[in-house]
Amino acid sequence: MDESKEETKSFQELGVCDQLIEACDNLGWKNPSKIQAEAMPHAFEGKDLIGLAQTGSGKTGAFAIPILQSLLDSPHAFFACVLSPTRELAIQIAEQFEALGSGIGVKCAVLVGGIDQVQQSIALGKRPHIIVATPGRLLDHLSNTKGFSLRTIKYLVLDEADRLLNEDFEKALDQILNAIPRERRTYLFSATMTKKVRKLQRACLRNPVKIEAASKYSTVDTLKQQYRFLPAKYKDCYLIYILTEMSGSTSMVFTRTCDATRLLALMLRNLGLRAIPISGQMTQDKRLGALNKFKAGECNILICTDVASRGLDIPSVDMVINYDIPTNSKDYIHRVGRTARAGRSGVAISLVNQYELEWYIQIEKLIGKKLPEYPAEEEEVLLLLERVTEAKRISLMKIKETGGKRKHRGGGDDDDNEEVHKYLGVKKGKQSKKPKRK
Repeated sequence: MDESKEETKSFQELGVCDQLIEACDNLGWKNPSKIQAEAMPHAFEGKDLIGLAQTGSGKTGAFAIPILQSLLDSPHAFFACVLSPTRELAIQIAEQFEALGSGIGVKCAVLVGGIDQVQQSIALGKRPHIIVATPGRLLDHLSNTKGFSLRTIKYLVLDEADRLLNEDFEKALDQILNAIPRERRTYLFSATMTKKVRKLQRACLRNPVKIEAASKYSTVDTLKQQYRFLPAKYKDCYLIYILTEMSGSTSMVFTRTCDATRLLALMLRNLGLRAIPISGQMTQDKRLGALNKFKAGECNILICTDVASRGLDIPSVDMVINYDIPTNSKDYIHRVGRTARAGRSGVAISLVNQYELEWYIQIEKLIGKKLPEYPAEEEEVLLLLERVTEAKRISLMKIKETGGKRKHRGGGDDDDNEEVHKYLGVKKGKQSKKPKRK
């Protein structure tokens, strides 16, 4: 009853102003999502928020709309700061702010690594309203960019807060929290709740309202989840078999290592499939280039590490394949959240070998159910073995060749950009796609 009532609420009934309602309409948002409907009334009352919701549930709108509405009432530079764990997610959040604020002249600056710091300093000199940043690069600018501070910010948003609180960001986050005013609104959003998130809540939120638009670790009802237990030596064959069976689909294939993304992308292309990799080892330009090719449909298979699993809104993903089972079971929620977004259906298939069984069992415990097995006749799958083995051999040779030429992160320069298979930033010679650790 309550849920259906919430679903029928309009943006106007929630108190969103006409200018932002029009912007929502232009983005195709006819009605607020569950997290938006529950979070925005409290945000408009000036409360701190903790929002727990599945990925693809409209979390960005839930914090962006109240911030922009408040900015309309009291416009000034450096009004809000949004922290994101990944560069791509930061860029995407800024795009959403700009789209929602296009009618009211909102200016955003994105501060992320891998992009020229001087250009970012120039953008800060134009005194934007909204800063969207990764913690490390924001700290660089707070330390080194003359005249830049966050002393005037009214809003701080921690998006994908559980990832922001890992060892990579914790120290930077502490320094950032010391550099911003205590008198502010703080919004903390995540798909998962962890002990560290609770600790942060006590440290920097005041009497927050907790919005839980999902069970603790849940996946959406429109997602069909399956697994396949298989011998490690046949994992590539099963991957190709599934991708071939679903040849008209857009797919994301998750691996554990950067090296595996390159190897798999080359192997798939050698077999005539349109695959492209994205990993933290690539330069920022290449990562964005790969993402844009996938979004535009030039490539329909994105091979990626967990850097791509957080918050990226690629609406047309039909299938997620866990080629490697994540060692942290909570990452499974974020990976499979790339499909079945905003009410659409989707498929998630996990390929599990004997070394990964323990991790997979943790996933089933986390989501609270046993998944059905993906149906495939092994004899039929192994008809691909010879072709797959040859494609992999050629790919390993190519990686060995390019490994000798590229010595630094991100690969070569102009010659690299002209190559059709832009995988790259290969560092060294032959790399195994299987991680050594268990």
